[in-house]
Parts: sequence; C-alpha cells; structure tokens
Amino acid sequence: MHKTKPARRTLCLLLALLVLAVCIFGVPPLYRSILKMRYPQKYSALVEQWAAEYDIDPLLLYAVIRTESGFDPHACSNVEAHGLMQITEVTFDWIKSQIAPNEDISFADLYDPALNIRFGAYYMKRCLSRYHEDVPTAAAAYHSGWGTVDALLSSTAYSSDGNVLNVFPYQQMNNYVAKISHAYARYRLLYSPEGA
Repeated sequence: MHKTKPARRTLCLLLALLVLAVCIFGVPPLYRSILKMRYPQKYSALVEQWAAEYDIDPLLLYAVIRTESGFDPHACSNVEAHGLMQITEVTFDWIKSQIAPNEDISFADLYDPALNIRFGAYYMKRCLSRYHEDVPTAAAAYHSGWGTVDALLSSTAYSSDGNVLNVFPYQQMNNYVAKISHAYARYRLLYSPEGA
C-alpha cells in the first residue's frame, strides 16, 4: 500500500509537469495558429498593393474585410452594399468620380475583389485623412458616413476636441467600431513585427 502512494505522487507530478510543458511550449503556437485561421490574410496581393498605394496599414484593411464580409467577395448586405469591403452604390459612384471617372465599370463590378479592395482602400484612406488618422472615428465614418460623423463631432457629448469621436452613440455604429478595433488589434498581434 505504501509503495503505491509514492508511485501515484510521481505519476501526478509527471502529469503536472507535462501539462505545464504543453502550456508553456505547445499551446501558444497552437493558439496562434488557430487565431490565424480565424484572422486570415486572404487576397494578400491586392490588399498589400492598395494599402501601399494609399499608405494604409494593410492589417487595417484585413480587419475591415473580415468584419464587413468575412472575406466573401459575393457578400451583399441588406442595404445592398457589395463585395469584400461592402461598398454601397452611392459610395461607389462617389469613389468612381474621384479615382476612375473614365473607366468602364459599374456598381455590379464591385464583386470583383480587385476593384472592391481598390475602392474600399481609397475610401478608408479618405476616412482616415478626414478624421486625423483616428481608426475608431474613421471606422465610424466608413460605416455610417461622413455626414453622421461630422454631426456627432459638433457635440461635446461625443467629441472632446471636435476632431475625433470619444463616444459612438448609435448601437450599430458602436458595435461596428468595436468589431473593427478588435479585429485590427488581433491582426496586429498576429502579423505585425511588434506583435510577434
């Protein structure tokens, strides 16, 4: 009887050491691999190209695409926003007038990842530039429009400086900004040199 207690203690100690070793050496890489599956870098050539063209962190574009469409190029929202970065027809027409006035493209062409990422990256850059490179405010504008964000900025209840939003008062806007912020943080953790 006495001989089995030390054997059990040894076995328990070995098992505890094994669990500890797995936790220290095996789980973080496994967890990181699982997270990378949940936060992929699909369409990387296009994302990198247009991020460089418009001087945007490509990780932010991945966060927007993941949040907007889950990387589904055929996504269509209930407000008829199309493609990877979910661009509405009004926004498409405005972007086209800015960067592609003479190109033979239509709103239906936004299901093409190359066009969608090009237009979405341009629009995100304009949002960032307009709102002092503040990602949450730019995300709110990308989702709800410049007019909505500009109106909120004029109220001290939502902005302390009139330049960026400190409060996102509408539930959909608030949820969207939280999703973008969370996804962007994950992408930076997983893929940026500082996050590695």
